[in-house]
Amino acid sequence: MLKKILFYIDKKNMTDNEVAANINEAADYVKSCGFEVTVKLSGAVGDENKAGVKAQDSSGSASLEESLFLTDSSLAAKLLTDEGAYVVGLSHELNKNEDFSGLKYVFTDIQDVDIDSYIKAYQRYAHLPWEVIKTPRLLIRETTLSDVDRFYELYKDPEMTKYMEGLFENPEDEKRYQKDYIEKVYGLMGFGIWTVVKRDDNTVIGRAGYSVRNGFDDIELGFLIGKDYQGQGYAYEACDAILQYGKEILLFEKVQTLVKEENTVSINLCKKLGFTELDNVEVEENIYGEEYNTVKTGGAKQPNAARGKYVRLMKQL
Repeated sequence: MLKKILFYIDKKNMTDNEVAANINEAADYVKSCGFEVTVKLSGAVGDENKAGVKAQDSSGSASLEESLFLTDSSLAAKLLTDEGAYVVGLSHELNKNEDFSGLKYVFTDIQDVDIDSYIKAYQRYAHLPWEVIKTPRLLIRETTLSDVDRFYELYKDPEMTKYMEGLFENPEDEKRYQKDYIEKVYGLMGFGIWTVVKRDDNTVIGRAGYSVRNGFDDIELGFLIGKDYQGQGYAYEACDAILQYGKEILLFEKVQTLVKEENTVSINLCKKLGFTELDNVEVEENIYGEEYNTVKTGGAKQPNAARGKYVRLMKQL
């Protein structure tokens, strides 16, 4: 859990009134959000040994693993990263030549960065799932490996895989697939298929989100709600919120969905969400085969993948 945010700012840059004002404004804002905050001049970082950085700046109530470092110095970034710290680069008018290529994130206009961005950067480094959307009854968050066992419970009813692909036969294959998905898709795309959780009791009841399907250019909405939770409005609540997120946060202009021709319940739900039918298409199914092996498949389709008939629906956001 993130507890402390530390700003390591090159001391020569802090002599600039605008840079100093922006850093101090950001620090005051983060502090007002309930986090511990430290602002340090980083001119001395190059003279400190790595252990000194860790001992000095992660002491007290927050450990190194509970801290996020922001720095406008590539030297400080390297020293802190080598020590195992979670580091975000900070770009401004005075450090355009700094090389932050080894970092996952670089913030600009630090005075305008909201607290959610700090938290999400920390969560990505700490391998914690992002909480994407909250609705009155649901939390939609990134999937974790611990969700996989629950997925098998949801998918075990034959009705769940009547109109969509199931999971790998071997749960260990599914966990390997999900591990790759979490590391590569969420971080690269900024979206994906997420886990749907009931907020009142923290029960995983399904999956929903966005994907890009082989052979199609448009972003696709997909959803699944466990049979015991169907007929209670959860699918509509989740998908409606996801579509709003796609419009307002991801800036999608349109979204498609592909539903098997015989799945009239889902087609009607999509129409209720504002989708309109475009055409009927054939879609590849079971593209990974019966087992997941990154060496064998590399995420590539299988040569004998089956094809199914689907209704393609589109919604302008």
